[in-house]
Amino acid sequence: MGGLMEDSLFKRWYMSATNRLDKQFEWDNLPKPIAILVLVGLRMTLRRKNLFDTTGVKVGWGPEEALPPDRLMSRPVDGRGTDPVHPEIGAANTRFGRNVPISDTYAKPETVPNPRLISNELLARRKMIEATTLNLLVAPWIQFEVHDWMSHGEDEDAKNDPIEVELSDEDPDLEDFGNPMLIPRTRRDPTSPSKGAPHTFVNTETHWWDASQVYGSAKPIADHLRAYDGGHLKVNEKGMIPFDPPSLVMTGHKLGAARGAWWAGLAMFHSLFMLEHNAICDRLAEAYPRKNDEELYHLARLTNAALIARIHTLEWTPAILADSDLDTGMKINWWGIQGEWLRKHRGRLTNSEELSGIPGSELYYHGVPYSMTEEFLAIYRMHPLIRDDYTFRSATTDEVIVETDLLEISNENTPGFLARDDITMPDLFYSFGRSHPGALRLHNFPNQLRNLPIPNGSGRGLGPDLRLDLAAVDIVRDRERGVPSYNQFRELFRLKPAYSFGDFSDDPAVEADLRRIYDHPDQVDLMVGCFAEKLPQGFAISDTAFRLFILMASRRLKSDRFYTTDFNESVYTQVGLDWIENNTLGTVLRRHFPCLSPALEGVKNAFKPWNQIGKR
Repeated sequence: MGGLMEDSLFKRWYMSATNRLDKQFEWDNLPKPIAILVLVGLRMTLRRKNLFDTTGVKVGWGPEEALPPDRLMSRPVDGRGTDPVHPEIGAANTRFGRNVPISDTYAKPETVPNPRLISNELLARRKMIEATTLNLLVAPWIQFEVHDWMSHGEDEDAKNDPIEVELSDEDPDLEDFGNPMLIPRTRRDPTSPSKGAPHTFVNTETHWWDASQVYGSAKPIADHLRAYDGGHLKVNEKGMIPFDPPSLVMTGHKLGAARGAWWAGLAMFHSLFMLEHNAICDRLAEAYPRKNDEELYHLARLTNAALIARIHTLEWTPAILADSDLDTGMKINWWGIQGEWLRKHRGRLTNSEELSGIPGSELYYHGVPYSMTEEFLAIYRMHPLIRDDYTFRSATTDEVIVETDLLEISNENTPGFLARDDITMPDLFYSFGRSHPGALRLHNFPNQLRNLPIPNGSGRGLGPDLRLDLAAVDIVRDRERGVPSYNQFRELFRLKPAYSFGDFSDDPAVEADLRRIYDHPDQVDLMVGCFAEKLPQGFAISDTAFRLFILMASRRLKSDRFYTTDFNESVYTQVGLDWIENNTLGTVLRRHFPCLSPALEGVKNAFKPWNQIGKR
């Protein structure tokens, strides 16, 4: 566990004071300067009290010891050696960490209350609730990112011992699912602790923010994607990823998307950042003509990964947390209090992450080896962002090309849809930019994901023609992995629990919904509670989930040497650093698809609604 350092009297006072202010007034009700100071104090507290190790690797608080001079200056394909002193940290096929004490991570009853009942009564989309301050790109983007950070993989033995969820005889989809509905178990860690201890689970991806969803976390996939010419990756004549990732999964290696998770939205971002990789290679080759294919490839990957991290930090996150305090806070994460202009023109003024930003600061683990955590994955359960229906329009005329639904642009239908002659990459991005995602609320889970065909279902113990309810699966996953319930999570993060069903929301309908399904507020699942909770002004996510954002959003940067100790010109080159600093999602889109410029004119954040062509 973190927090084993001796804090100064001032730090102890500061953390205590900011936590008292938050409890008494709630940080988002405070004046902006005070709110920022409170968030800094909350992050300090979270670093000390909500990081827990499952690996046994011993690390210090920080700054970490000097790194060996002969360390690898490119990202390892499987993450092993990203930390050259503790090479196993963050590698693919190492354990997920936790944000709550290990003793609180025992599995919960998987089917009580019944997950399908929760899906039907609390989660099923009745009428689309749109998040009108956002565009639909926020949905595939976070899936694109999550596939970089974490995946539990599939268990070969799962089909022999599935979780059985009983369905009511009146269930409208009884024939599609069968009764009971069978949900394969999460792949277990074969080196889990002895009997009686909580289960541990292994991440098949690298834990690092290294764009492994684009490049792969295993050498066969990484090699398969490369063109071996100028550092480039392979793309097809439409500028799209030339492979069907689910078919690559069948080879035993994973490229950013598991079976059942591939769709047009995800393919768009895979393709875009493969194109961006190639553009970076061309710029590097122009500036450094003596660099060979291998050097260009690795330099472009470093740059591309950091650009993706920058977009997520400074664009996606402020878009879903539409609060001026948070916008300022994320900018401080990247540039520090000194700000963007001073950072760009004078460089870092100090080693302090608060004063000069995390990129280029000192490497800290805060007493716990870096890893993604089960709780962090749990708060990223954001399937309500996805629509059931899709309208694709021309990026040059705004005319409707086709109206379709999610199932027609996902899984085995994805390659055919992307190959259509009448739809281009600009059309796809324009259509998503002009559409709204769903809100992260109760009664807004996409129904097509609640009746989801599973490719090769018989190979997963499901039967060849059966389907899954992904909303029910989400509930089951948190329970079997020992993720705390809503109230337990809040208590472990020093927040007031919901003592009654009326404490979740001031909407009487929400109270009635929860009371109908759960016997006691302590039973309410984390995902359900977060969807029910009243949101802070401008937020697309709950304040409960936001507490983990405060901690882990900076940890992904602060614990990675390629964003701290080795974020410098000698590793990235000045061309690489300039590329990272001078680009946004909007500039990336304009570079590859100039026809999108009118739709993006005046749009400061490309995750916000775009202009309608011809009606600016």
